[in-house]
Amino acid sequence: MSQFDKRVDKELKKRTELETIGLKDEIWSSLEKELFSDEQANKGEMKTMKKKNRVIPIIITTAAALAIAFSLQTDTGMAFIKGIKDMFVPEKEINQSIEGQDEATKVNLNEGTNSEYIIYVDETRYKMINGKETDVITTIDPLPEKYPEVTMEIKQVANEKPEDLVGKIEAELKKDFPELRTVETVTEPVEGYWLHGTTGSKWDSKVVTAYIISNGKEGSFVITENYFLEAAEGHGARFHHMLESFEIIE
Repeated sequence: MSQFDKRVDKELKKRTELETIGLKDEIWSSLEKELFSDEQANKGEMKTMKKKNRVIPIIITTAAALAIAFSLQTDTGMAFIKGIKDMFVPEKEINQSIEGQDEATKVNLNEGTNSEYIIYVDETRYKMINGKETDVITTIDPLPEKYPEVTMEIKQVANEKPEDLVGKIEAELKKDFPELRTVETVTEPVEGYWLHGTTGSKWDSKVVTAYIISNGKEGSFVITENYFLEAAEGHGARFHHMLESFEIIE
């Protein structure tokens, strides 16, 4: 089950029993109104979506298929649609703990290569660069040369499952991080395998954190965070919070 499927399943379990209806056209109309009314009112047009507008057909299709079983005139139906809408708004504000302090941060919806996943990025500090095979989230402005690399790389390996891939990734990382920790399974910020290591205990010692998760099919996503020891509670924490919003879209 993909991350998105799990979120939808969680929303469904919060609601009451399904209500069977046959108002398909009305549902489509209501969905479009519910999903876009706030953005149109605030901006006056669909420019709010910018490069993210390709995500919208996926949202409508998914929400409409599910909402056919709901009456949009009931509290249950409207609450469910609001839940779907809130999962994919173009921008939102989150509260995150950075270096022991709560911080309100505006994040923006970004989509991965081939629109196969979405993630919310703090665009006041970072930018997302889409590549043919790999996407990279890095600082907007390059860091001075004395600082090690600060990036979060997201790559899909379409033909290898996480359990088959994790040993290879572990062996690759051990070349640069000999004291890599034993592989663990985690459920936060994503569900899958977790690897972590450092090159030492100095302020500029390199740190790597990698996650290997299912792509919901027969393959995997490999997410690799690179930063340095002094930035663990800064860049490391920000990457963690961004990754909590990672959702696979089929």
